[in-house]
Amino acid sequence: MIQSNKKKIKDSNMFFNSFKWKHYEGEIILLNVRWYLKYPLSYRNLKEMMIERGIQVDHSTIMRWVHQYSPKIEKKIRRHLIPTNNSWRVDETYIKVKGK
Repeated sequence: MIQSNKKKIKDSNMFFNSFKWKHYEGEIILLNVRWYLKYPLSYRNLKEMMIERGIQVDHSTIMRWVHQYSPKIEKKIRRHLIPTNNSWRVDETYIKVKGK
């Protein structure tokens, strides 16, 4: 139990150490990466949203954040996702073509 907690703390510290020496706070970086991955937003849309919140950031900076941090986020959350079944079924459908 204690080793498990130590590992969790170590993993989270390693992730947040990724933001060391960055110009922006880790929360701002994660917010932009998460919004880009979750919603159909462009980098320029995110730039405008940050300007509305008083944060001046360029769209190319957001692009670099997404390229740098999305694999780390994916690796971190992958173990928490529920595996789905890969099988699916299609029902039969009938389509009339030229009245037939």
